[in-house]
Amino acid sequence: MLAGQALAFLGLTWGTFQSLAIPRITECGLSCSQGFACRSHRNRNIFNSFCRPRPVSMSRSVLEALTSSTAMQCVPSDGCAMLLRVRASITLHERLRGLEACAMSLDTQETQCQSVWVARASHRQQGGQQLQVHFGCFAVSVAQHLYVTLRTIPHFCGVQLDQRHLVEDCREEDVGRSVPDCLAGKLSYWVDRRRKAILVQVPRASGSPDYYVRLCLKRFTCEDAGAPVRVTANSVSQAVSQAVSLPYSQELPCLCLEGWSATPDAVRIQICPFENDTEALELLWDTVYYHPESQTLSWEPACPVSGHVSLCWRPGPGAGCRKLQQSSQLVHRRVQYPLVDTQPQLCLKFSTSWGSWVRCPFEQRRFPTWKMTIQPSPTKGHLRVTFFSSSPAHFQVHLCYRRKSQLPACQRTLQASPLPSASGDPAAAPAFAFLDLPREEACAPGICIQGWRSDVHFSVPQQLCNLRSSGCPALRGRRRPRTRPRPPTAGWAWRALNRRLGGGNGETIRP
Repeated sequence: MLAGQALAFLGLTWGTFQSLAIPRITECGLSCSQGFACRSHRNRNIFNSFCRPRPVSMSRSVLEALTSSTAMQCVPSDGCAMLLRVRASITLHERLRGLEACAMSLDTQETQCQSVWVARASHRQQGGQQLQVHFGCFAVSVAQHLYVTLRTIPHFCGVQLDQRHLVEDCREEDVGRSVPDCLAGKLSYWVDRRRKAILVQVPRASGSPDYYVRLCLKRFTCEDAGAPVRVTANSVSQAVSQAVSLPYSQELPCLCLEGWSATPDAVRIQICPFENDTEALELLWDTVYYHPESQTLSWEPACPVSGHVSLCWRPGPGAGCRKLQQSSQLVHRRVQYPLVDTQPQLCLKFSTSWGSWVRCPFEQRRFPTWKMTIQPSPTKGHLRVTFFSSSPAHFQVHLCYRRKSQLPACQRTLQASPLPSASGDPAAAPAFAFLDLPREEACAPGICIQGWRSDVHFSVPQQLCNLRSSGCPALRGRRRPRTRPRPPTAGWAWRALNRRLGGGNGETIRP
């Protein structure tokens, strides 16, 4: 008894498996229920696109059922072709002349239609009876999205059946090994880095259509990165070992190899050789450009990138990159930063799902730059902050109280205006400006002097601390003050605002 149940179960399982496989057919033509006379037309009647009022005696359910399925028709030398089979079930009516079935590709909007006409004697004498119609097969492609409709002839308003149909793709085992289009997924290729080329070998069956291969950059669509190369079936069959060479300029993660059959609406297969290549990923962050005329820093990724980019600055070698305020941008296509200070410490930080990268575009090249120095001032009891710049610029100064675990806490801003050169020609000598600070305030323990350009949108501050060599007296011994040093006040700023700088024509102004 148990053995009989097991055999019955195995038989049921095998029958289910067989029903899930794509059937192979040798012929696919029109057929109707026994006793009915039908004839087929493959040309679409454009007038049937417009509907007419439905007769009162005709039910909306006169179209009972619509089913679609995929089949394969195979030729030993050419492989298998994908076909769509459509079946319909209707109730005959005296005003009904026939049926029209259409299959529209949702990718290309290409439409195929078949019309089936029922003999007048049939729909008059057998009205109210059920008619089964098997339409002729529609030629389809692998992984094609179809919209199948069924209408009456003539087309009565509100009397229509429709459904979506997805043709199996190359992942289905039987399709993958039988349909020529799926051979694209078995492309053999290797990368010749010395010649900067991808060598492709296309396995094709004798008598199969020609084949195209190309390189493209995968963005919203795959954009051409070289002219497509047509591989003919004859050349492949005669010289199987011959490979097609596709040159490239850069190894990018979105550089893909695309192949498709030279048939209408053919499925395209893409292989991206450098998709997970760390060296190719590094190239994305190297396309940073500086435009001297507009002082604009720009970056445009060669491949689609999702994430954030921001400006940051490094206080010193090996230090972390501190983000500049209001510089973060979402990455879409091109990122621009206008009026940027060309300091070596200024960097771009990229944050993506792959990780984080930092690029400092002014680190290795010679760009206009500036320098801040501090030395004793000719005015007694003051230190002089001097800015040297290879081009005219405006600067700001902060006195900052340095903390151990946090960023410096800075006081109000003072601006230093550029001074004209002694010859009166700004191009004759480097521009400079200076500001005198009370030594008592600037030399307090834990105080740093911070300066940066104020005539650009994004500037990297220069910060000088431990000012003993700049005119500040050294503390005697190692004894620390009994009380915690008080942050500098702004009283010295008000005194400096009303006093002309010594040794020049520059003045300090209130921000």
